[in-house]
Amino acid sequence: MSRAYSGIRETRPYTYNDMGGYSLVIAEDYQKKCLKTADRTFSQGLQCQQINSLSALISLEDSVFIVHSPQGCAGCVSMAADGYRVGQAHRGVKLIKSPRIIVTNLDQNDVIMGGEKKLREAVSLAVERYAPKMIFVFTSCASGIIGDDVDAITGDMQKDNEALLVPIHCDGFRSKICASGFDAAFIAIQKYVLSKERLPKQPGLVNLFAPTSISYKDQLEIERMLGLLGAEVNYIPFYSSPDKIRRITSAQVSTSICKVFADEFMKELDVSYGIPFAHTVMPIGVRNTDKWFLCIAELLGKGKQAREYIQREHDRILPQLADVKKRLQGKRVFICGGTGRSFAAAALIDDFGMELVGLETPTYDIDAQIDIEYLNGIHNNYVVDVANMQPFEQVNLVNRIKPDVFIGVPAWSARFGIPTTHVLDPKRATMGYDGILYLGNKIASQVENPGFNKKLSVYARLPYKQSWYESDAFKFIKTSVAKTGVISTSKG
Repeated sequence: MSRAYSGIRETRPYTYNDMGGYSLVIAEDYQKKCLKTADRTFSQGLQCQQINSLSALISLEDSVFIVHSPQGCAGCVSMAADGYRVGQAHRGVKLIKSPRIIVTNLDQNDVIMGGEKKLREAVSLAVERYAPKMIFVFTSCASGIIGDDVDAITGDMQKDNEALLVPIHCDGFRSKICASGFDAAFIAIQKYVLSKERLPKQPGLVNLFAPTSISYKDQLEIERMLGLLGAEVNYIPFYSSPDKIRRITSAQVSTSICKVFADEFMKELDVSYGIPFAHTVMPIGVRNTDKWFLCIAELLGKGKQAREYIQREHDRILPQLADVKKRLQGKRVFICGGTGRSFAAAALIDDFGMELVGLETPTYDIDAQIDIEYLNGIHNNYVVDVANMQPFEQVNLVNRIKPDVFIGVPAWSARFGIPTTHVLDPKRATMGYDGILYLGNKIASQVENPGFNKKLSVYARLPYKQSWYESDAFKFIKTSVAKTGVISTSKG
């Protein structure tokens, strides 16, 4: 990229991925620039950036995906592949396709002798079997350690192939911040697909960057809202195509549904192609939906129309929230999710009068600081766990804080018997104004019907000793960046 961004999020100023403490202390220390880069002496479960690179592109039409790695590395793609198949069904596709994935299956001999031969064979196989328009080659820890020059290999093979070969450098050890995988994918798109080509501008065309976790119903709702502004949506890269990717440079503005998904890429498009972008929040909840929609409208010169629409939606939705709020008022909630979605859920619960007592997010940076400062103005001092997964910390905190409801992936916390749910849904819109009502009723329904989780707590044990629950949840973070001590149920 023209700004020479490396694709490693740790290189961005004031970005942290290992931290824990109370929200007021963390926000104050961040403002003073007192936080220090920390690390964990013990780590349990860590999402590799390679899965994000793969999942960002895996649904592209006319494409093949070569994972230059041992067989096990490609196992992480199963979830994204399943999501791709489900997404096709929701879009009315009759003949469901699986993504075209080839693994070079590096072994111990390749680690010694190099994996160039297998990579060349994989590219040849992709061309022979599928005749694609694009072939993406994803690196791995193994290929990075070996030192295979993937750029040179693909560059050499490009001479004899019509398919565009695109190497993506997503070696798992390059970054602990899994969102770096998104950046690696977009850096490759910028370098090899867009390749400084400038297409004529199309007034009203909006680049809408969306990750795989956005459902088809959410896509339709967001496209409908932007359509009210007279915008045409270029929905990318999920369920996209090479032609749609190349249209990126002809857009009038850009935006993303998740603010960590394409933020660096949108900055690049602004610098290199003069495409301004809206980088705000995920449109979940009243405040966030207002803010997200209005920011895009202002860039399109449609601020007045957007405000009129927002007012109509408030008149329609807010009276209906009263019943949901009665059911959830005062409930204490712990939230865990990706950086964008966790903070979106934290803003959402304010619509229902709920109290935030804990928040887990993979990354803490200037965007997180803005969200934390907003939340600190609403909620009492709550616990913040900055962790890429690390379920052992999550269960310690949830057991100690004992929230009334857990919002996030429920596999671990559900075993405490507390109600659990999430703000994802593949079949219904969770974004926009109607999504607020749906999520409110969904959360309330779980709170009122916790029977399954109560039975789960009896028959499904967590693999931790009682001594761990009595320990400081953040004892394995090297530097006590937030100076918190042991997290207790009393506000720190």
